[in-house]
Amino acid sequence: MKSELHLMEMHSKVLFKHNEKGKITHINEPPYDIAPRFYIGSTREGNVIKYLDSLNKEDLSILENVLNENSSIPFVNILQILSKNNQIDDLWIGPAYVFERVSAVSPKAVKINNSNKQCLLPNFPYTYEELELKEPCYAIIENNIAVSICCSARQTGEASEASVYTLADFRGKEYGVIVSKAWAADIQSQGRTALYSTSWDNYASQAVARKLKLVHYGTDIHFS
Repeated sequence: MKSELHLMEMHSKVLFKHNEKGKITHINEPPYDIAPRFYIGSTREGNVIKYLDSLNKEDLSILENVLNENSSIPFVNILQILSKNNQIDDLWIGPAYVFERVSAVSPKAVKINNSNKQCLLPNFPYTYEELELKEPCYAIIENNIAVSICCSARQTGEASEASVYTLADFRGKEYGVIVSKAWAADIQSQGRTALYSTSWDNYASQAVARKLKLVHYGTDIHFS
């Protein structure tokens, strides 16, 4: 297992596009919106800190000084600094997980490709349209229609982040767990790391993480 700090660095690169100076520029998935102004990936081993490339120099300098002076994350100070000139439109906080080695995959999980992707259209049209970017993608199919899927939300050559969703009428059948395991096994067979993250208020997503027995290695914090 990679160190928590290494996992968080990989995670930040999966989440965001970076420029040559290591600053974040855009969210790493269509429509490639502007990245948050400030990002912290917090682990027990330390923090991965990323600044938006267009963050003004004054805010950048003050943030760096505040973070250097504090061993813990100074939320109040960060909020004050970022809201001084522009209001904070969004604050995201949530757990980041990694899949351990997946050894068994259920045959119920069907890999989606160009030959069978029509099953996505009724309930997952965006995944259908962007399948090449979302691969690998696995689904539970009932009556020729996908009712639960797991695909790659964002990815790099080193790691991929899971996106899992099950239709309300089909929950409680472990479908999310089945497709997530199949997806993770595929990612791992490519020599890449399978990641999963969510927000603290998304209890359903956290329940999937518990059922999958994922390893919680850190916390994501985005200030936009």
